[in-house]
Amino acid sequence: MNLSIPVAIVGGGPAGLMAAQMLVDAGHTVHLFDAMPSVGRKFLLAGKGGLNLTHSEGADTFAGRYGARRDAIDRLLKDFDATALRDWAQALGIETFVGSSGRVFPKDMKAAPLLRAWLHRLRHPEKGAGVQFHMRHRWTGWGADNSLLFDTPQGALEVKAGAVLLALGGGSWARLGSDGAWVPLLAQKGVAVAPLLPSNCGFEVQGGWSEHFRTRFAGQPFKSVAISLPPVEGQSWRRKGEFVATELGVEGSLIYAASAALRDEILRHGSATFYLDLLPDMTAEQVLQEVRHPRGSRSLSSHLKSRLHLEGIKAAMLHELLDKAAFNDAQQLASAIKALPITLQAARPIDEAISSAGGVLFEVLDAGLMLEQLPGVFCAGEMLDWEAPTGGYLLQASFASGHAAGQGLLQWLAKRA
Repeated sequence: MNLSIPVAIVGGGPAGLMAAQMLVDAGHTVHLFDAMPSVGRKFLLAGKGGLNLTHSEGADTFAGRYGARRDAIDRLLKDFDATALRDWAQALGIETFVGSSGRVFPKDMKAAPLLRAWLHRLRHPEKGAGVQFHMRHRWTGWGADNSLLFDTPQGALEVKAGAVLLALGGGSWARLGSDGAWVPLLAQKGVAVAPLLPSNCGFEVQGGWSEHFRTRFAGQPFKSVAISLPPVEGQSWRRKGEFVATELGVEGSLIYAASAALRDEILRHGSATFYLDLLPDMTAEQVLQEVRHPRGSRSLSSHLKSRLHLEGIKAAMLHELLDKAAFNDAQQLASAIKALPITLQAARPIDEAISSAGGVLFEVLDAGLMLEQLPGVFCAGEMLDWEAPTGGYLLQASFASGHAAGQGLLQWLAKRA
């Protein structure tokens, strides 16, 4: 089968849908292809616990969340920032609010109503034919004449398009469509792609947990703790929050926040260590004073529980990592309570990660996110080489890159009209 169309978008996540909206709003007919039975599957999953669309913090701090790709993402955010995203949602009839943490959510906290309203707008724009969706169409590369090749329920399909946007996601959550299968396809065309790596992910502890700790405490959270990382080039990192012990290691919001640094350290040196503060609201001197407080006939465990409220998984972690001599030395014990070193040996597999790092390098894209080696082919979303913590930053950059690619496509089409 063969199809000739003006614009093809491959990938139905936030980036692909945002670019599609810009095109149909300008009167263009768009064909969108996706390997899944329906679009927005990872988007819907992101909203399972409350859809965190973006964040309300200032522009400079916001841009800083993207680390080494700060400048590249900041350029995208200047055209489509958090305010623009909230205005866009409002135009779809979805009110948003700023939570106590500064995160921005739809008023009903759900992703499905927003996606339904968005798809209705895409299918029924004010002018033009709107978006034609082609589901269960898996892109498999390019043909000899640079046509797009798809595997479909009806057989092989070749699509000749005047312009193409690839918005294929990263490498996490393969069951939702983001499987990274596009990497070798672009590499065959000579496109520079940084390896896909897990981001916002869990880790395995070096040597594993003891059987006692694993069976009794896997799945339990560390609440009201802080973790810190060794200083790098004079820059320190510390954050308070929660994380969870797993069968093999650790995961959860605090770990995700540090995951990029921990992962990169493991890649460089084979292991990475963070320091766990079990009592972040107390100073080291206060902890030492309480540890040294006379305990009479009470056991040390009872003493720590009574004086410092250390019990459950927090007390178990001390027993897991300290030897008897350290427990019997007040100074060593107090120091461990405030900075217990936990060494990690591996990140969990990329398909378990919330997101991924790596992807198409910005250096091979122009300002409109078109591949310099493949004129008329654009890229957007998580398949670009950036990463960010959770908190609205992942979705915001995906939307912003889709907006930028949509502008690039419009300019490309206008030149050829």
